[in-house]
Amino acid sequence: MTTAKDLFIIAMDPRPERSVGQGDLSLALAGAELIDLIDAGAVTVDEDRIVPGEASAPQDGLLGEAAALLTRESPHERIEDWLWRRGRDLAAAYQAALEEDGELTRKRNGRLSFGSERVEPVDTPARRAAAERWEEREPVLAALASAIGVEGGRSDEEPGLDDEAVTAVVTAVHDAVMELEAVRQRRTIENSAFANLWRGP
Repeated sequence: MTTAKDLFIIAMDPRPERSVGQGDLSLALAGAELIDLIDAGAVTVDEDRIVPGEASAPQDGLLGEAAALLTRESPHERIEDWLWRRGRDLAAAYQAALEEDGELTRKRNGRLSFGSERVEPVDTPARRAAAERWEEREPVLAALASAIGVEGGRSDEEPGLDDEAVTAVVTAVHDAVMELEAVRQRRTIENSAFANLWRGP
């Protein structure tokens, strides 16, 4: 499994204190893909630019799709721009792929057959591997999970990231998620002001 798929499975585990937003998760998944491409030697990072290496086709379909979308001409794409471009609706794409692979299943809430559906990870070797990686607080997975608000991420006492390129990607994910939250808050304020305008004094 890829880091992105592991992250998706970890994010799917029910946590009543906070659910992960689709937009936040999509940005983090794009970052996870980029980190896996760095690890595979398919790309390097020059300051904040993504520089593709030799074209290689990863075995994972979604990761291969990500590699095919890399900007190969100079000037190369900035990490932040990649996160927004690749991250568009990426959570939905991962959900569909994992359902197709039998890693996720749909279950209905309540006893009634027309109750709302929720998606849950299936107990498979891939899910157990993701859970083991999470329990060990693997730095990359923990850092990405922390960026989207999943509790139990890396603490200050645990070892951090030791690769400058990976650190640059994780930092960009944090910044993009914060930017998305700022956009949400601005829209909420604007919508509230608009509603008050119609209500009148």
